[in-house]
This record gives sequence, structure tokens and C-alpha cells, in this order.
Amino acid sequence: MRAEIRDDNNTLVLLEADPASAADDDYASEHGLVCCREILQLRRPLPLSDRTDLDVRPFTGSDTDAFLEVNNRAFAWHPDRSHWTVDDLHGRMAEPWFDPNGFLVHETDGRLDGFCWTKVHEAIGDEPRLGEIYVIAVHPDSHGHGLGRALTMAGLQLLSDEGITVGMLHVESSNVAAVSMYERMGFHVHGVHRWWATEGTPPPVTSHL
Repeated sequence: MRAEIRDDNNTLVLLEADPASAADDDYASEHGLVCCREILQLRRPLPLSDRTDLDVRPFTGSDTDAFLEVNNRAFAWHPDRSHWTVDDLHGRMAEPWFDPNGFLVHETDGRLDGFCWTKVHEAIGDEPRLGEIYVIAVHPDSHGHGLGRALTMAGLQLLSDEGITVGMLHVESSNVAAVSMYERMGFHVHGVHRWWATEGTPPPVTSHL
């Protein structure tokens, strides 16, 4: 996918490419554009070599308010995932791919402090069946205890137990801590979704996530 936006003077003001290539970088640079957002698609083979015993359960409707609190605090900085409402949540749960058993939450002393929402992509053409970590977050008050890694493992275990052999996720390249954690877990970059714009342009919002 490649898309351009030009102003009334036919000047290129935004370029989007997925997957992005070196040629796209050169083209953007020639038009005075700089990278303003970059999403990495990471993949790794399944199953994992070890398992987690983290206590998780499927999301229920009574978790809605707690989920939104964790999501909106964890992603306060994010162009797409901040300020989610009940309608945002219900809209995604109404998608044909939604599986309630793949939406895992973790509680500590009765408080929801993390979740891992998975999504299955059926095989298409040369692409294998993929198990995606669709959205994952930890309550900011629970950072620093390895919960993000454990939740990722729990989601990948669930996908692997369903017979899926390739795990996948998307992460902002600017989220250095998350990228580093995923790399330590054996993920590698499979593709890059990139936007270029004039200097100072805010990161564009995408419906991709």
C-alpha cells in the first residue's frame, strides 16, 4: 500500500507506505519530507520454548471501565489508542474476527492491571495463518515487574495452543522499551509501515490498529 496527499499547489505533504522501502525514503527526502511515524510488524515462530503460569481469564462486560482506564493510561501518548471510549471498545468487539476467549485480562488483588487481546488472521495466499497480539497493556502503576512479558507469553501460548505457528504484533518504533522486550523474546522485524510529512507534522492517526 502506498498513498500520497498533495496540497492545492500539488506539493507532496504526506506519504504513506506499507511496507516501506528505501526507495520510499529517498522519494520522501527528495520532496522535503521527514519520517513522522513508523510502525514495525514483528513476527516470531511458535510455540515458545517456555511457558508462563500467569493467572489470566477472558474479558467480560464488567471489565469495561477497568479496561478503558488501563488502556487510556497506558496509551496516553499513542495516536490511535489513547482516549478510547465504550463505543471504541464495542466497535472492535463487533468485528467478525473478535473471539472473546482471545481477550485475556490479569488481576492483582481484584484490580485489572493488564490485558492481552489476541487476533487470528487466516491464511491468505503466501501468508500463513497468523496469531496477533492485537493490543497489550499494563497499568502504569504495575510497570517494572515483568507483567508485560508475562502477558505477551500468555497471549502467544493461547495462539499456539490453537495450532498457530507464527506470532505477530505491531509496535511503534519510538516505543524503545517495548521493541527491546519483544526482540529479547525472539521477535524480528517483518515489515515497516511508515509515514513522511513536513517537519513538525503530528503523527497521523490510522485505522490499521
